[in-house]
Amino acid sequence: MAKKTQGAVEHEWLAAHECASRIGLTVRALRLYEQRGLIRPRRTDKGWRLYGAGEIARLHEILALKRLGLSLSSIVALLQDKAIDLERTLTLQSQALSRQRVQAERGLALVETARATLAAGHTLSIEDLITLAKETNMTELTPDSVARRRYEQARPRTAVRLDPALFERYVGHYRHPSGAIIAVERRGDSLFGQLTGQPALELFAEAEDAFFLKAVPAQIGFAASRGGAAPSLTLSQEGFDVVALRIDTDEAAAQEAAIAARVRNRTPHPGSEAALRAIIVEQREGRTGEERMSRELAIVVGEQFPLVQAELAAKGDLRQLVFKGVEPSGSADIYEAQFANGKLEWGIGLADDGKVHALWLTPSR
Repeated sequence: MAKKTQGAVEHEWLAAHECASRIGLTVRALRLYEQRGLIRPRRTDKGWRLYGAGEIARLHEILALKRLGLSLSSIVALLQDKAIDLERTLTLQSQALSRQRVQAERGLALVETARATLAAGHTLSIEDLITLAKETNMTELTPDSVARRRYEQARPRTAVRLDPALFERYVGHYRHPSGAIIAVERRGDSLFGQLTGQPALELFAEAEDAFFLKAVPAQIGFAASRGGAAPSLTLSQEGFDVVALRIDTDEAAAQEAAIAARVRNRTPHPGSEAALRAIIVEQREGRTGEERMSRELAIVVGEQFPLVQAELAAKGDLRQLVFKGVEPSGSADIYEAQFANGKLEWGIGLADDGKVHALWLTPSR
């Protein structure tokens, strides 16, 4: 019920069912958040719960953190006994929506490609349907599914001959989610692919739109399009499939120039040190830090976590992080982590959505 003073709303309180309905939650969710100490609704004389501006602002924070992939226990640890910060909430919501937009753009590109394939009178292969399902969030990654993909990606492959004229539809630049550029170019009767900062490698055809590399167990598939030029490619490697969207030459040049400047000037990503420090602390405490990572990286880290945890336990408390530089591809910042009992070199890379997409450690040189 709203209390009005001179035509303005001074306070407005919502009953549980009305609050849940207007925000898009369930009453059960409200009770759960209350039980975990995240919200403290006011009570009427009869015991009815009332939710005001403070509770609703807190619910916005909770929802923003959930969209970023945090578990409820992590949200409790982050927000409990802390004042409501609307600026922080809006920042979190912006990050979450940006990540959803990137995912939606990739999904839409695949959907439009599938529609174009059907409109041209062709059928969708099983692999097309699997990729479409995964990129539109119809399936979930699991360690078992990743292991099966690794096995499939590592199998021997046989090259076939294609009319080199077909390669023209694949030539161009594609933006990897890490920010790196995959450049595809034709050299005579051959097709080559090159990731920013790495040498160009020949792509060998195994089908009209499917290619593989001999240097590493990886494959590249190009999406079909009514207009001829492939709108995206899918890089299959290490058990994962990553979609890179086509960008124009000017955008690719600008992105590669920015990466080159970051490498040359030894400029770290603004969020890499804080993210790495938090992950090291969490992993020393027995948590993987998966809330900060891409789904793909979280699975890899989970597989290796016992070894990493043992290494960190032996090294003792973290004393200092020293920035050493940027990988030539621009995909990771390199730090030396100085512990009480030794040093480790870490690489960490943040993707367009703010999630950590690359993480590794080696003995410090």
